[in-house]
Amino acid sequence: MGLKGGIVWELVTVWIIGQLGGVYSLGNVSPMFSTNDGSSSMFSTNDGSSPMSSVTLSYHNGPLLTGTLKVHIILYGLFSTSQKSIINGFLDSLNTSGIPRSMPSVRDTWWNIIASNYADKRNASVPKSIQRGIQHFDHRSSRGTSLSRADIRSYVLSKLKSKHLPWPTTGVDKRLYILLTGHNVVVERFCRSSCGYHDFVPSSKATKYRSIPFAWVGNPRFQCPGACAWPFAIPEIGPPGPPLRPPNGDVGIDGMIINLASVLAGAATNPFGTGYYQGDPTLPLEAATTCAGAFGPNSYPGYPGRLLRDNTTKASFNTYGARGRKFLLPALWNPHKHACTTPL
Repeated sequence: MGLKGGIVWELVTVWIIGQLGGVYSLGNVSPMFSTNDGSSSMFSTNDGSSPMSSVTLSYHNGPLLTGTLKVHIILYGLFSTSQKSIINGFLDSLNTSGIPRSMPSVRDTWWNIIASNYADKRNASVPKSIQRGIQHFDHRSSRGTSLSRADIRSYVLSKLKSKHLPWPTTGVDKRLYILLTGHNVVVERFCRSSCGYHDFVPSSKATKYRSIPFAWVGNPRFQCPGACAWPFAIPEIGPPGPPLRPPNGDVGIDGMIINLASVLAGAATNPFGTGYYQGDPTLPLEAATTCAGAFGPNSYPGYPGRLLRDNTTKASFNTYGARGRKFLLPALWNPHKHACTTPL
């Protein structure tokens, strides 16, 4: 599919888990699963970054989501109150400052890898914060519980036309629309080759001559936890290993947060297929997918890296967020270091 008709950028399966071991502490949490010899690995080194000389995310001279970025969410299908709270906690964490510097945070540590390193040809950077916008709920799944990708695109556009969500602006205020589907909703290619994706509706009379960036992520809890919720589930492919405990106690939603974070990073830095990526523009490596499967220092394929562990719940995470929340978020490509960089 060409740029004129929009491109789908995939967050592909599968994360593969391996053998784990090792612990160190930080306050009431413990980074876990370190390599015992402290050696560097295929993905990341002891400082949380991973030089990869064969990888270059080139800038293709197009727009990024710079200025002020507001994310509007559609919750389609079944979501419990606690699941909504986890999702909102992550989104609010992207606009929450003041967490002590000794504690890696969602905004000032993880998202700052994007905000400090990705700029367009005018030297305008991706914003340091992301604002949570309007949330629209469709618990009745008004278009059914089996959606094609064409359905998702037309559904998002319909919510703009019906004024459930605000239209994109033409100024510095940028808007991204994300459809999140519940565990009861089947989406085309979900689990088989994709955990989420971002795309855009190209400018036309129907879009008021504005390009509309949007994304989709599904809840994999019952459909494919081993493909789209690793390392919180036993992998579908590769050697079985003990799954990690999710920081918010929900395998599906905590896995969903990993995938949501990945498509956010990709959409902000390559919203229209002319930003930062490597390879085929229809199936590119982007800011997060370049580092797939890496979450902490010393990671390698099948091993997520050295992480923090909550001493009470024994859950694994690598960032602190709003209202005491904790999250496990993917490593991101740092174009200045030519390396995958984790929050730890």
